[in-house]
Amino acid sequence: MKNKKNFLLAVLVALAGCDNEVIKPDVTVESEQEITDIRSAARTASTGTFSVLTYNVAGLPEGISSSNPEANTPEMGLRIRDYDIVHVQEDFNYHAALYANDNHTYRTPTSGGVPFGDGLNTLSKFPYTDFQRVKWNNCNGTDCLTPKGFSFSRIRIDEGVYVDFYNAHPNAGTATADLAARRANISQLSQFITQNSSGNAVIVMGDMNCRYTRAEDNIRELITNNGLTDTWIQVVRNGDIPAMGSPALVCEFPNMTNACEVVDKIFYRDSKFIDFTPTYYQLDDPDFVTDDNQPLSDHYPLLTNFSWSLKSGFLQSDLFGGPHGTPFNDLAQLATNSIASKFILRGASRVDQVGVQLISGAILSHGGTGGTEKTLTLNAGEYVQAVKMCSGQKDGRTRIFYIELRTNQGRSISTGAQTSATITYTAPAGWRVTGFFGNSGDEVDKLGLIYTLN
Repeated sequence: MKNKKNFLLAVLVALAGCDNEVIKPDVTVESEQEITDIRSAARTASTGTFSVLTYNVAGLPEGISSSNPEANTPEMGLRIRDYDIVHVQEDFNYHAALYANDNHTYRTPTSGGVPFGDGLNTLSKFPYTDFQRVKWNNCNGTDCLTPKGFSFSRIRIDEGVYVDFYNAHPNAGTATADLAARRANISQLSQFITQNSSGNAVIVMGDMNCRYTRAEDNIRELITNNGLTDTWIQVVRNGDIPAMGSPALVCEFPNMTNACEVVDKIFYRDSKFIDFTPTYYQLDDPDFVTDDNQPLSDHYPLLTNFSWSLKSGFLQSDLFGGPHGTPFNDLAQLATNSIASKFILRGASRVDQVGVQLISGAILSHGGTGGTEKTLTLNAGEYVQAVKMCSGQKDGRTRIFYIELRTNQGRSISTGAQTSATITYTAPAGWRVTGFFGNSGDEVDKLGLIYTLN
């Protein structure tokens, strides 16, 4: 956040009941969806494109914000419409005005104005799931007056094609304690990506408050520890990362060019399943100015266009189930020539665990140890061809209640209890079920299938 010395005043004004609305957090309760569906893994496309935009909208209370949010926020809502996936930061007290002029189909609910919310929201033309907000473990000064952090969502850009999106806003400032808090923020984000996005394609966007040239910043940790690529480094600088401790590459409005380094960043990572190519990078789109040619915010919008293509050797089904548990993905351990030799299920009234043993002997399992174990050892030439699943509610959470695996030789294995919310995924000709991805804890919360070639 900018104007840190005034931010405490902003909080006091908001809490004292100024004209700016203080929005309390929304509370959403997941409802059970009745589903009856049978699908093959054939998908509508193996290539595509999408655009992303990250934008700090400077939504602190009017008079405290270094922008003019009361007048400018509605204009921002109009201008972000054209981008497929948008991450905003500092979306605090003018959230309603931003959304009123926006037309994205899928938008995260506000977590509240100052001091209740984190200011982070995602607006998408593609459906998302598994959305969660994570507060930083460390903060300093006025950054501690709101629950700043990062958000996570899994966005479906095509059938079976998911990307893990992160929207981040680390601690601002350059005082010693600010720098220490921000380094801790970046490390916390990096560790979360490692734990929750293994095997998955990833895009990280936000107001990172970091510069490559600043020796005290650790933004490189996302590159070295998580395999991420900065679109600015890739598209504009041809892979050349500015030297740590070198002069800052700053520019001032209206002389902004793509050569400038700003604290806002867009990172990406491929997976074994999907390739990304950033085809366009733009800082400070000229549409994001007022009638008298002044910036709508104290940050500049940052845009990247991506093309994507599926790699040969893997297919995935859609996901089925609820947005709970810890994500997992067998892709991290699978090769295109991996073959399953045995499937393992545990369950009783619900599905406690799913697993697969490969012919290499490796066992990939997910979930808990409850229920009764059942196994299906495959014969020569036998493979799992179709999977039926049912979901239901347990303790207010959607979980996988039933799973049945069917082979090309007419054999099957199942566990759990069937419900009316059911789906069956069938592998396309020439493909077999070899692994799983989804979410699990003590039980299996969400599940999708990974196919490899016969």
